Amino acid sequence: MSEFSSALSIAASGMRSQTVRLSHVSENIANADTPGYRRKLTSFEPDRHDVPGAVTTGPVRLDRTELPQVYDPSHPFADASGYYNGSNVDLIVEIADARQAQRSYEANMRVFDQVRQMSSSLNDLLRR
Repeated sequence: MSEFSSALSIAASGMRSQTVRLSHVSENIANADTPGYRRKLTSFEPDRHDVPGAVTTGPVRLDRTELPQVYDPSHPFADASGYYNGSNVDLIVEIADARQAQRSYEANMRVFDQVRQMSSSLNDLLRR
């Protein structure tokens, strides 16, 4: 039975990690037009406190690519030459990341459900 609980823990850790990733993607999309905003990035790391194979999200990093210079002399953040720092969020990239996180979450959910169903079926067989 410990294989079942290990599989459930691994799938649950994947769902938790993708939830965190999707949260950062949502923040990036919400701040796409915020001057000076840097895109938040996250990575996955092995979860050393859980079962082998489980993952967790690493520390949040900021995308250090150069911020675009936006020309708008009427903007309150514009300098003397009329430019201000825009955001380095690319909506196409964020939408692709969101879709990938969603699909990964759904795949982990299917694994979780299948393991739960197998465990339930095995328990039913053992009770007979």
